[in-house]
Amino acid sequence: MKKILVLAALLPFTCLAQPINTLNNPNQPDYQIPSQQRMQQQMQTQQTQQKGMLNQQLQTQTRVQQQHLESQINNNSQTLPNNNGGMLSGNVNSGQEHMLQPTTNGSMLKQGTHSAPLQPSIPLKTIGP
Repeated sequence: MKKILVLAALLPFTCLAQPINTLNNPNQPDYQIPSQQRMQQQMQTQQTQQKGMLNQQLQTQTRVQQQHLESQINNNSQTLPNNNGGMLSGNVNSGQEHMLQPTTNGSMLKQGTHSAPLQPSIPLKTIGP
C-alpha cells in the first residue's frame, strides 16, 4: 500500500521528465524513421560512388580524345610536308602567281582599263550666284 501511495505522490512529476531518447521520438517534427535514414545514407553513398566513377570515365575519355587528336596532328604533319615554309618563310613570291594583276599609281584612271566612261552620265547642275 505504501508503494502505491509513493507512486501516486510522484505521478504529477512524471510530466516534467525528459524522454530517454529525444532523437527517436515520433512526435518530433524532424523525426525520421530509422529504416528511411539508413536508406538515405545508402543512396547518398551510392551517388557519391557513381559520381566518382563518372568523373574517372570523363577523365579517361578526355585523355583518349586528346591522344587521338595528337596522333592525327602528327600523322597529318608527316604526310603533308610544307615545302614553302608557310607564312614564316621570308620568300613572298615562291613561284606562285597572284590572281590579281599588280596596279600602279593612276592605272585605274586610264580609259583602257574600264568599260564605263569616266564622265558621269547624268549632267551636273551648277548653282550660280
